[in-house]
Amino acid sequence: MSREATVHVNRGSADSLETAVGTLETRDSFNLVLESHGPPAHVHCRLAGDLERIATLETSNYYVESEGETIVPVHVASETIDRPVEGVLEVLTGYGSESLSIPVVAKPAPAAVDVDDSLGKPPQSEPEPTAFERAVAASGLEPATLVVVALGIVAVGIATTTAAAIGGPLAMAGVGIVAIGFCVAVLLLLQ
Repeated sequence: MSREATVHVNRGSADSLETAVGTLETRDSFNLVLESHGPPAHVHCRLAGDLERIATLETSNYYVESEGETIVPVHVASETIDRPVEGVLEVLTGYGSESLSIPVVAKPAPAAVDVDDSLGKPPQSEPEPTAFERAVAASGLEPATLVVVALGIVAVGIATTTAAAIGGPLAMAGVGIVAIGFCVAVLLLLQ
């Protein structure tokens, strides 16, 4: 983003204007530098397009001393810009016989970035997984599935212990029913 544009006055011939600036892009106020290369001159400046809505000149007429430099401040109300504003800065001399236009694009200021104290703290690393968490991850099964399998194994163990204590064919049939139910539940979970 440029803060100034230079216009050469009377370089090569009387009442001539030259600039090396293509399009001037700015986010705030800037200066137009009128640089004389010959006799003194009267220069008229004006704003055109949407630029005149957000920018102002202190005065429109300037006297450029011989071999001198005149600074023309262009005040841009940057706080009112919410999208790029385009316009033209026109420079005229020789009572309007010579003129040039400098395209100007006034852009809004970048959005503010909130910085708090957490920016200065190093990032916290994840805690190391436990052996159980590594085993669950290695099995590829959901933790809920593993809990159901563990509870099923406990149920089969309780049924077997109870059948051994009671004895008889009905108790053994109960263990078989619990074992079959457990196997069906595991198959359903794995699908």
